[in-house]
Amino acid sequence: MSTCTDSHIVLVGMMGAGKSSVGRALARKLGRELLDSDEMIEARTGRTVREIWAADGEPAFRELESDVLREAVASPTPSVIAAAGGVVLSPDNRAVLKGAGAHVVWLLADVELLLGRVKAGMHRPLLDDDPEGTLRRMYDERGDLYQEVADAIVSVDNRSINDVAGAVLRCAG
Repeated sequence: MSTCTDSHIVLVGMMGAGKSSVGRALARKLGRELLDSDEMIEARTGRTVREIWAADGEPAFRELESDVLREAVASPTPSVIAAAGGVVLSPDNRAVLKGAGAHVVWLLADVELLLGRVKAGMHRPLLDDDPEGTLRRMYDERGDLYQEVADAIVSVDNRSINDVAGAVLRCAG
């Protein structure tokens, strides 16, 4: 396992776990660039996640998700990467995460916390019809996949962004 001083730190976890927020805090603390999957996709396409999902469908979005993950971990300069929540669904992406020499940290959050955070999220098309049921199902389906790729697990429950960022640094150290 590499340390955070010589490799990327990749944050994985469910939507609403705080990957982007914690990623920004980590990037500031380490003086690194934050590579956020959703922002990279939107910059590349000129469209929001919701627009891509609606116009092109989930398979096209997942392909973009995989492309930006490979691009981010291939960067020669260590960065903080906030990976999209569904990135672990692809066996190829899991192999990329495990083989990249990056330090992968699963930001683990209780489903109730996630529900509170994602309720107002207009950019989360998967939650349109049944937010609670969908989120609980996704949580059950993805837990083992996050575990598979994670070098460390950090709980975000009842913690500030800076506290979580500090915990990530300690376990990535």
